[in-house]
Amino acid sequence: MFKPSFPYFFMLKISSLVVCLSLLFGWACGPALADYPDRPLRLIVPFAPAGTVDGIARLFASEFTKNLGQTVVVENKAGSGGALGILAAINAPADGYTLLLGNIATASAPALYPKMGINLKLLDPLTLIGRSAYVLVLRNDFPSKNLSELIALLKANPGKYNYSSAGAGSAIHLAAELFKSKALVDVLHVPYKGAGPAMNALYSGDVEMMFGSVSELKPQILSKKMRPLAVTSLARSLVLPEVPSFAESGIKDYDVPGWYGVYLPVRTPVEVLKRLREAADVTLKSQGLQQLLKRYEMEPVSGGPREAGELLEAEAKRWSEVISKANITAE
Repeated sequence: MFKPSFPYFFMLKISSLVVCLSLLFGWACGPALADYPDRPLRLIVPFAPAGTVDGIARLFASEFTKNLGQTVVVENKAGSGGALGILAAINAPADGYTLLLGNIATASAPALYPKMGINLKLLDPLTLIGRSAYVLVLRNDFPSKNLSELIALLKANPGKYNYSSAGAGSAIHLAAELFKSKALVDVLHVPYKGAGPAMNALYSGDVEMMFGSVSELKPQILSKKMRPLAVTSLARSLVLPEVPSFAESGIKDYDVPGWYGVYLPVRTPVEVLKRLREAADVTLKSQGLQQLLKRYEMEPVSGGPREAGELLEAEAKRWSEVISKANITAE
């Protein structure tokens, strides 16, 4: 009978152990990666359906599906200003089947909800999709005709006037607080449950001003139901070219883009990331997505994983400072 030598027997045991561990922890994943993706992916939107973030996600998912060769299903997971959806993505298996639609709410979530333990370093960047501007609008009967006049009026009457927002910690709330900090003015915040109710408050005269997305406010501006003063991008918006930027109007270093990107859990296998990034790159360059973004008055951006990661990090730092200075609480 053959009796294996000690070295042979020892190596056999080691090989068996490696195979067992590989199966247990998913290291032996060559065939699985070769077949990726073999089932639908989910793109988490941390807000309710029908809003701008949801719309952008569905536009991206429809084109991404074509280029990835697998269905990408949008899953709305609203709650706590987007924090619940963000946590769902962070805690999902890092297998390439869960993606997150990120925006300003993603960047501001750790500072707004410190007790929820959101760590953005647990997200890997995939790609940026596009960006747009917000716009500051006034009631039609408000006396200020430009931003300089508004600032002078607000400084002469601290705490007298109000602005509405889509809720504490929303992007348009943060845009307003950054304006207050830069212009050294005091305007009272009146939060509502969504941009729609915030606009209604402006119509009814409950507030004097608000920030909102260009896509949502453009119809009201063109129909003369409200008056635009300035857009939040550094340059003028292509959608409202007659409206000056805050920078033009004297507020230096004021740039609040409405940006959108896609992220996924860290430690996703390298080959899976490569497949996703290739499909995302084709998607961003497609005429289909370019045309779809126009529906939301969005400008496509040239930004891969490096740009998406750098933007999220920079935005998290900036909004953390704004939230701390303005003492904004959302919990």
